Amino acid sequence: MARGELRLVLRQVRFTNRAFWRNPASAFFTFAFPLMFLVIFTVLFGGGTVDLGPHGTISTSTVYVPLIAVFSVITACYTNIGMSVTFQRDSGVLKRIRGSPIPGRAYLAGRIAHAVSIAILLVAIVVAFGAAFYDAEVPTSTLPAFLATLAVGAATFCTLGLAVSALIPNAEAAPAVVNATILPLLFISQVFIPYDPAELPAWLDWLARLFPVRHFSDAMLASYFPFPGRSAFRPWDLLVMGMWAVGGLVLAVRYFRWEPRR
Repeated sequence: MARGELRLVLRQVRFTNRAFWRNPASAFFTFAFPLMFLVIFTVLFGGGTVDLGPHGTISTSTVYVPLIAVFSVITACYTNIGMSVTFQRDSGVLKRIRGSPIPGRAYLAGRIAHAVSIAILLVAIVVAFGAAFYDAEVPTSTLPAFLATLAVGAATFCTLGLAVSALIPNAEAAPAVVNATILPLLFISQVFIPYDPAELPAWLDWLARLFPVRHFSDAMLASYFPFPGRSAFRPWDLLVMGMWAVGGLVLAVRYFRWEPRR
């Protein structure tokens, strides 16, 4: 990317960030939503421990901290990009951007960079909240693995957010399509309900492992709760997420539309 184009990307990031914070209601609930889920789940299920198989037995209230961090990244990257880009396409914003001097890839790169920055801020807030109220220690000893998992996860779900926006027919269908493609996976991938994988029916466990959400949650748990004899890095999980990121990028490049579907 040329230096001039990089300046355009940074300018787009600043503009998107300014527009985001000028809508205080949206900004507030963006950051309150994951914390609300964290508190609700720990109140409902946080009284005991959960056996996560290879990850060991962990306090339920503690284990929800990295899992809600996973949810935060998916919300900021996949859900946000999938919906907002579709809304902008149907309202004609993308068409006007396409006809402006700013290159289309610079505009999309700016939106992705903004989504990643929001995801990082959300994760930091969730981790700090968990350390303050649930004794979930910050994973300083495994910080490289944690950051690598966070980076691969954010990249994966940003590209998938662009891909799904290309497949959504119109703005009215965006919430239904985006939620239908992610909510079931959050339930079967240990994000909303942590469980021992051995307790899951074999076919459902196999299905969950086909998609990146399960690999993201497994890699995040491994980097957050290091156990003796086990690496905090999960190369296979990162590889699978990387393959989904490449697939999402290919779909986005092939099918992304700047104008509303007629």
